[in-house]
Amino acid sequence: MALEISADILLVNVYNIPVAYSGDAPVLLLSVEELKKGSETQLEDLKTKIGHITSHKIKVTVEARMGNIVDELEELCKNIKPFAVVLGAKGRNAVEKIVFGSTTLTAIRHLTWPVICVPPGKEYGKGIKKIGFACDFSQVVKTTPVHFIQQMVNEFKAELFVLNVDYKEKHFRPDTPEQSFVLHNMFEKEKKLTYHYINNADIEEGIKEFAETNNLDLVIAIPKKHKLLDSIFKSSTTKQLVFQSHIPVMCVHE
Repeated sequence: MALEISADILLVNVYNIPVAYSGDAPVLLLSVEELKKGSETQLEDLKTKIGHITSHKIKVTVEARMGNIVDELEELCKNIKPFAVVLGAKGRNAVEKIVFGSTTLTAIRHLTWPVICVPPGKEYGKGIKKIGFACDFSQVVKTTPVHFIQQMVNEFKAELFVLNVDYKEKHFRPDTPEQSFVLHNMFEKEKKLTYHYINNADIEEGIKEFAETNNLDLVIAIPKKHKLLDSIFKSSTTKQLVFQSHIPVMCVHE
């Protein structure tokens, strides 16, 4: 993706000091210097791999930080103003998956920058050509990041799929037709735009099924508007849109 939009990559690892307890006294398992060196070594290894993959066509830098991952990322983002923060969605074991899911969900909720969650094994392939936007037709002017979505669509020359999930008009409100019309006007300049009304009692499952059936490359969601994120990382087997789907999810705040 960085190659396609001519972006630089900053690889970041935020680490914490592991502590064990002997009686009531905390015991450091590794020194700060050891942690920092280990983090930097792994980042440099990854930097080398990216260089080989991209034929060194993009600039890659690394930074290791100690602290709270969300606080450190927010501070870093304020300084460099990134296009997006990309987080993986892979743990080596069940415990890591739970911890990682919790950390990622916290980052999505609190970072003010777009966050892209990439599921395990996902490759960039032929690029981002189909983008889905999950919308509930509620206060669309106030809550829809139109300019950002248009930037994404134009940057990647992609098709835009506006997705609305409902079941037996459960979420239909008196102002739904008006809000739908307003959204149409907001995106009136988009030529490769289609609207899809998905009949499913489960919003997350409806989005996941549509995305996989129609080979979407990315789904954009707004955290404060959707309960989508509450179920992305919970242990239920069918609703883990990130962990079990092959579709990356980009979360953008209102």
